[in-house]
Amino acid sequence: MKFSIALNMHRTDPSQDMREIVRNYRDLLQIAEQGGMEVAWAAEHHCIELTIAPNPFILLTDWAAHTSKIRLGVGVIVAPYWHPIRLAEEAAMTDLYCDGRLELGLARGAFQYEFDRMSDGLTPEIGRSYLFEVLPLLRKLWKGDVTHAGEHWQFPKATAVPKPVQDPGPPLWLAARDPSSFDYAVKHDINIMSTPLAKPISEVENLASKLSTALDENPGCARPRWMVSRTTGVADTYEETEGMIDASISFGRRFEGLFSTAGTVDNGFPSAENVQTEAVGSHTRGAVRTAMVVGTPDSVVEQLKEYAALGLDSYCYTSNYDHDPVRTRRSLELFVERVMPHFQENS
Repeated sequence: MKFSIALNMHRTDPSQDMREIVRNYRDLLQIAEQGGMEVAWAAEHHCIELTIAPNPFILLTDWAAHTSKIRLGVGVIVAPYWHPIRLAEEAAMTDLYCDGRLELGLARGAFQYEFDRMSDGLTPEIGRSYLFEVLPLLRKLWKGDVTHAGEHWQFPKATAVPKPVQDPGPPLWLAARDPSSFDYAVKHDINIMSTPLAKPISEVENLASKLSTALDENPGCARPRWMVSRTTGVADTYEETEGMIDASISFGRRFEGLFSTAGTVDNGFPSAENVQTEAVGSHTRGAVRTAMVVGTPDSVVEQLKEYAALGLDSYCYTSNYDHDPVRTRRSLELFVERVMPHFQENS
């Protein structure tokens, strides 16, 4: 099992200087690279300080200038927001700037709050049709001229300029939770990224079962790589993890408000007030402690053995829930120094 990291910049207070936050996340990026993580992932979100990433390709281009080995991933592009030609070209340009280190993940989108502002009230369910229209176009546009007449986009003969460094293009990843998405990924040789949200490890077992079913139903197809993202915290003592859990509860409830549209957002800052917390998993202390991978290094090693046993190719360490930069940095240091070696030695 390899390791990657989701580096999603966020602010919790208007007084925080965005330039300092950029520097803090570059620091985390370099710790991840020096520690041997495989990929650093940047998301796409709009109009919210919870995840500051209006264009992940810009972030990755900056990260490329501050790294040399770690692969750089988009996790994820929201398909309905992008014209296929623009997406193919910006991905190829980013692959050029990072010397062939790009990984490209796509999804239908999750936050109705964003759809209401970016796509005239489009729903995530409708966003799915955009996703499955754009996915096959990317490899075609990277290869050469394509003419397309689809449900959402139509264009005469065109190709992506420039072409990516990687041939036939950057590895594609699909955000998948439902069986049909797993099936599509297996059929089309696309890697899979999943999140169990705030649910316990039984949800990871459920996701593993969906992958197994998709493979059984598509004999002859290669097994894609499978990555699971999880909110993660490592501390020197058990007592220190309590603050991490508090931070995860606060972050999770704000996420929930955006996911369900029950929350409010003022000047980009989501509020957790009056948010019901059961839609994607309870954000109570007991539930969060169970759902997070959190603890001292030895405890986290034992927790991750369960994930490795489920067949993960990559575990994605999600770090952006915590408002304390010192605690966030220490957690990542402990993870790369005292957790990851246990799995690298056995790989």
